Amino acid sequence: MATDPTRTSALIAQAERYGAHNYEPLPVVIYSGEGAWVVDVEGRRYLDCLAAYSALNFGHRHPALVAAAHHQLDRLTLTSRAFHNDRLGEFMEGLARLTHKDMVLPMNTGAEAVESGIKVARAWGYRTKRVATDRARIIVAAGNFHGRTTTIVGFSNDPSARDGFGPFTPGFDVVPFGDAEALAAAITPDTVAVLIEPIQGEAGVIIPPDGYLAEVRRLTADNDVLFIADEVQSGLGRTGATFECDNCGVVPDLYLLGKALGGGIVPVSAVVGDAGVLGVLQPGEHGSTFGGNPLAAAVGSAVVDLLETGEFQARARDLGEVLARRLESLVGHGVQAVRVRGLWAGIDIDPALGSGHLVCQQLADHGVLAKETHGSTIRLAPPLVITAAEIDWAVDQLEEVLAGLG
Repeated sequence: MATDPTRTSALIAQAERYGAHNYEPLPVVIYSGEGAWVVDVEGRRYLDCLAAYSALNFGHRHPALVAAAHHQLDRLTLTSRAFHNDRLGEFMEGLARLTHKDMVLPMNTGAEAVESGIKVARAWGYRTKRVATDRARIIVAAGNFHGRTTTIVGFSNDPSARDGFGPFTPGFDVVPFGDAEALAAAITPDTVAVLIEPIQGEAGVIIPPDGYLAEVRRLTADNDVLFIADEVQSGLGRTGATFECDNCGVVPDLYLLGKALGGGIVPVSAVVGDAGVLGVLQPGEHGSTFGGNPLAAAVGSAVVDLLETGEFQARARDLGEVLARRLESLVGHGVQAVRVRGLWAGIDIDPALGSGHLVCQQLADHGVLAKETHGSTIRLAPPLVITAAEIDWAVDQLEEVLAGLG
């Protein structure tokens, strides 16, 4: 590709002119990608250490996933759920097997999975637990990020997500993340579910204390309350297991899945649970024109096949040790703290050196793509196909950036 320095600025100007300003992207215009690497319109290569917020767990254009999509594109892409299609049953059976659950509710985006989980929990509360009409309550954690619909941002305490978008849907109680005692105190006879991220990604890869998820499971089981695990970012291999709940030895009542479930090709999400919970839905009460479409189901089935080998979970587990070791060596050298689980890291940059946005801009200049969150914290979530040598190189670039700012 011929290098054209004006092309980047022209394409950015075009996007800024015609697009709503709901993002503040780095000034990089990506043209192609393969594995853990992308190339911009000027021919520069970058190591992708964000992986579309874990939607690209298997890398850019994984051959098995691309092949599944191509094969399906030649036959059928959409029917709506007014009819059956020949790919959906296979996908749902595979995902049920992967999660050791009975039923799958296919949707499109992670936020849709969360909204669907909320509806299912309320329906279960009224029809099975026998909570009085319109009194169902769901406990959530402070610092949460479950999406950006008006219902979801209504129980966020992030001003940038919440302020200016009310009024909000009632029925949610917020407790501190990682505090089992506060959770226990918040449970009432009207509580139908506890909805939490096993690790809070948008908050900066915040890992709860050891034993917290096990206590959440105990408290919910003892009080006839559903445990809903939002594993949209933490699930599907990212943390060194199929689900972060696996790392903690717990099984929730509902999994909320998305991002990597579509292999970085199409939006695919799902609510997965047992028949005693998901079975409360009846025809006409919930749906999606695109949810469970043949193309999504074909790609989703290929994703399940990749995860059933265990290869990607093992890569995240083993390479996560490399990542953790390298990042921990930076603490006290421009980094205040790091949190790592599998191939997922939150890095608190010393604010005296600059903002997380500044560090990510300079990392891009060094050929590494990452993104900041909440001021001076940056996140790394590279594709699980990354190598140890590439991890070392990426951390070397971070070390150089921090030294230059010091």
